[in-house]
Amino acid sequence: MFDRIKALKHRWQDLKQIAQLDQRDLDDLGMTRDQIEAFVRMPQDVPDRVVAMAQIFGLTEAQVRADHDRYHELLHTCGQCKDRKNCGKVLERGALAQPADAEFCLNKSSFTAGLI
Repeated sequence: MFDRIKALKHRWQDLKQIAQLDQRDLDDLGMTRDQIEAFVRMPQDVPDRVVAMAQIFGLTEAQVRADHDRYHELLHTCGQCKDRKNCGKVLERGALAQPADAEFCLNKSSFTAGLI
């Protein structure tokens, strides 16, 4: 319980810092304020989940991260997922998991398109 409270406190501090960023800071980061706030609010395991799910579809981490904007879209989509339980079950299967096991994945179309 203490760890959750500590994490919430850090997240709140991060959001305060984001609110103080000026347009130049945002331009340097290449993200909008809303994108940064969404990134801070998403579950911490989302980047790992995106890469692991992409690997099930035959993609490498380098391919997933190659296009900065597309990568942020994948993270945002994954962060909005309401099917984390099924996702976790598929990811637990590791190398045995197949794309057909992930019909629920909101990023499936991007993964099957090879992110091109």
